[in-house]
Amino acid sequence: MSTDDGKNEEQPARDLAGEDARIDALEARLKAAREREELRNKPAAGAEADANYRLGNRVLAELIGGIGGGAFIGWVIDRFAGTTPWGLLVVMALGIVVSFRNIIRISTRRPD
Repeated sequence: MSTDDGKNEEQPARDLAGEDARIDALEARLKAAREREELRNKPAAGAEADANYRLGNRVLAELIGGIGGGAFIGWVIDRFAGTTPWGLLVVMALGIVVSFRNIIRISTRRPD
């Protein structure tokens, strides 16, 4: 349809249709980007294994640290107090008890 000045009245309708197509294309691109982001942020299949590996390392560190720390502190006490080997044995036994207590606390804690 033409007006008296020769302009076409269908132009605004075409602009709206073009705008809708652009909005639809934008929504499709946003949807695709969201899907890619969800895939990227999805936990990896090995995440559970990594958590178990970290937990095992923590238990091992508690055990070695308790025994080693108790032995070292007991040795130092024996050197200065002259109570060889009783300071070493007693403090190392305390280190073992504390290590096992910490390991039990770790194993009974609920997973996050």
